[in-house]
Amino acid sequence: MLNLAVASACGMLAMPGYAQQAPAETPAAPATPEPEEAVKTVTVSGSRIAARGFTQPTPTTSLTSADLDKVAKPNIFDALTELPALQGSTGRTTNTFSTSSGIQGLSSLSLRGLGTLRTLTLLDGQRVVGANVTGVTDVSQFPQLLVKRVDVVTGGASASYGSDAIGGVVNFITDKKFTGFKTNLSGGMTKYHDDKGATVQAAWGKGFADDRLHVTLSGEFSKQNGIDSPGFGQVGAGGRTWYNNPALQESTKDMQAAGAPRYRSIVNAQHIQYAKYGLITNGPLRGTAFGPGGTPYPFQYGTDCVGNFCIGGDRSGSVGAGTNLAMNFKRQVAYTRVSWDLDADNEIYVTGNWAQVTSAFSPNPGAAKQGNLSIRCDNAYLPASVAAGCASGYPSGVMSVGTANAEFPSNINVHPTRTQRRVVLGANGKFQMFSKEWSYDAYAEHGENKTVIQVKDITLNPRYNFAIDAVRDANGQIVCRSAAARAAGCQPINIFGDNPINIAGWNYIAPTNGPLQHTDSTQNVVSANINGELAQGWAGPISVAFGAEWRREEYSVFGDPYGAGAAVESPYRPEYPADPTLSVTGDNWFAGNYHNGKGAFNVKEAYVELNIPFLKSATWGEANLNIADREEKYSTAGKARAWKLGATWQTPIDGLRLRAVSSSDVRAPNLSELYAAMTVTNQAVNNNQGQSIQIQQRNVGNPALKPEVARNNSFGVVLSQPSWARNFNFSVDYYDIKVQNVINSLNPQQEVDLCYGGNQQVCSAVSINGPAGTNYVLAQSFNFASLHTRGVDFETAYRKNMSDFGLPGSVTLRGLATRMIHSISDPGVPGTTPSEGAGAMTGATPKWKVMLTQSWDGLASGKLGLNLSQRWISSGVFNNEYIECQTNCPVSTAAHPTIYDNHMPGAFYIDFGGNYSFSKQVSGYFKIDNLADRAPVMVPQTNLSLGLNPALYDSVGRTYRVGVRMNF
Repeated sequence: MLNLAVASACGMLAMPGYAQQAPAETPAAPATPEPEEAVKTVTVSGSRIAARGFTQPTPTTSLTSADLDKVAKPNIFDALTELPALQGSTGRTTNTFSTSSGIQGLSSLSLRGLGTLRTLTLLDGQRVVGANVTGVTDVSQFPQLLVKRVDVVTGGASASYGSDAIGGVVNFITDKKFTGFKTNLSGGMTKYHDDKGATVQAAWGKGFADDRLHVTLSGEFSKQNGIDSPGFGQVGAGGRTWYNNPALQESTKDMQAAGAPRYRSIVNAQHIQYAKYGLITNGPLRGTAFGPGGTPYPFQYGTDCVGNFCIGGDRSGSVGAGTNLAMNFKRQVAYTRVSWDLDADNEIYVTGNWAQVTSAFSPNPGAAKQGNLSIRCDNAYLPASVAAGCASGYPSGVMSVGTANAEFPSNINVHPTRTQRRVVLGANGKFQMFSKEWSYDAYAEHGENKTVIQVKDITLNPRYNFAIDAVRDANGQIVCRSAAARAAGCQPINIFGDNPINIAGWNYIAPTNGPLQHTDSTQNVVSANINGELAQGWAGPISVAFGAEWRREEYSVFGDPYGAGAAVESPYRPEYPADPTLSVTGDNWFAGNYHNGKGAFNVKEAYVELNIPFLKSATWGEANLNIADREEKYSTAGKARAWKLGATWQTPIDGLRLRAVSSSDVRAPNLSELYAAMTVTNQAVNNNQGQSIQIQQRNVGNPALKPEVARNNSFGVVLSQPSWARNFNFSVDYYDIKVQNVINSLNPQQEVDLCYGGNQQVCSAVSINGPAGTNYVLAQSFNFASLHTRGVDFETAYRKNMSDFGLPGSVTLRGLATRMIHSISDPGVPGTTPSEGAGAMTGATPKWKVMLTQSWDGLASGKLGLNLSQRWISSGVFNNEYIECQTNCPVSTAAHPTIYDNHMPGAFYIDFGGNYSFSKQVSGYFKIDNLADRAPVMVPQTNLSLGLNPALYDSVGRTYRVGVRMNF
């Protein structure tokens, strides 16, 4: 347990070089104040107001380029996600198990664990076209070498910036007048000699025509080779020894009735529903496995076999370790900015950005079938002894078989590619009005993002089922049993034993034109903002910022005909041959069944923000009021309103400032939620008369969705460079965020129950009283759920010149910490209960997330700098809703299952780095992350998947990086 006293005493709760705000909301001030004429107006992203001396109430952490250089990551995204307030972000080590999510390889930020959808990410205060159908941006597509500051606003900012800023805002601010040439070259790899990578970045800027014309160019290339799948069995990637087949073993109903817990975490788990090359799972031949050449042998079951798992035994067919730990990842970015100074105070500019981010990974080896294959006794590939035993022991002539399909020649591999084209035309500057100086910025943006997800070496389920059902024809040749399948090109395959699969059979069940999703996203924005002094108040100038914005977003997505439906046209994959054995409604692939869809919306909005000083006294200090209001009108979701009311008080106590803010923030439904393409499955539901009715479950978007609305409250205390500690900064902020009308999906039975309960909104999606074959339920998202998160943020920094002790250089101790008190999710559906996510280590919100940093700069005649940092997350539980017990357990329910041990350990990582200046223009640096090579904590699952949570734990291991920076 980390308490405030420890945090304050140590003065080290931070990331490497991450700066706490000084009173003027800029990065921490240097030891020697700059001359008065050098002090400039700075706009920090928690507010649209740019005024000297303005202290905004919304907590904001600023990271300079120097701070980011010390972290020495190949991608700024990786540095930001280590911030304690950033929880739930996605990156190249997350979702490596996923084939169909669409977010693989997407570097998207999430604040407060509220999800990437509720964090607004900006570039120079401007929106960026989404890289996914949900509209979230990809930080890897940003021009990162030119970033001179990143502002992380850890509070609601919708009134200032619009929709999606419920959790906060992350604003990347570039050096718009960069002059000279600079480059960054780096390379690295892990202790295990994998995930090798290299980064090359260069930027050039120069002024022409008496410096009125300014041109900036930058280019970036970064490649990380990833950590490949080691294949089947209980093995670790690249020689890692920590993988131990974790699983969540479920006890039987009889065991639970006798007082045993429902779940138990085990290691060295063996799934008993399949083996590496086939296993009979029922009847008198149960336990017969197939080995070399298809030879049957008795499968070696482990001990303590309960449900689907044993402990120990034959684990050679385990697929959990086959998931990549990190994706093969490549980013390429080209950026330019050209500006023309109309005069000393006004400029027009155009920026262009092209970026392409590609990933590749394997979600799992083979394609495990868990005892659900029906194999007939006359199957031509069965060994004679097994066929005879089947004929005599299975009256139905059918036995169940499970297999990991380890005979497949290749693992499933997924290849997402995201390509962005973005152009901005803008103007900014100053003008005089009513004897006052006003500032303005206006821009028009057009952005396009094309996302292509290609899945390779994956099987079509119907073809696989036809191919394994093999018989001998009249000529003694092995063929597919189904005549229709044979006519459509079916080639039989042998799944019994380690026999190499025949190429014709593999090409039939896994055609080269695998699942494909092609998405085109477009964003157009026109925005204008003005700020300045409205009037002189008795306590200081009253400042105002106001503006308006129009935005249109549109997307279209096409899946391949086998996934989206054979009757659906796809301009990107016309070569799919017709196959009458496949379902015309799609969903034929083992995974990766992408569907078609399209939609668009536009929004008009206007805002005003005021800063009103109302106290200026030598006795009582200084205080100001910050208020804002934004009105929005969506073509789909209708009207929405966001507002903010905040205040800061510079107390008469030396260096002590108080701040508080309350805001109403919004998130409008995205295009995917509104217009998701329809998919259809057959289901059964119960009506309120106790009858079971067959229905079509039609999964579809909901154009009637309304915006989510959040109430965001925070209160903070800031101690900034008091006279008794000139280089010390400390802040503590309490936050409380309640989100209503949360968009969440319901299952068909929940919708039917709500409809019979009188909810007319849901009834419009239910039709179950018609003739057989006509009943359906639209499985949609609705505004029923709610979220509630609250906690405390700590931030501190202290700098000391070591010359006071007769030593060279200066030492900086800095820190950030977040204490998550609650993270409650309520589905809002009768019969369900809220769940607590704080401290649930299978999620993204530990109770404590802390960064500590100590750096010593100016060593070796000012040339050497060293920094040491620590990252810590506290221990927690597997799930807060689980009841821990060993014997005499209460009745296990769906909402509150029982578990033998609900504890999950935390993690502590140490990083070490340094830099050396060979000259004023050239410096070298190194960085070692996870210095102790701390192994990740295993997170058991019920399906024997990888069993990791890379959102919290480092799954890569010790990583080395070296590089050189040049600036001319």
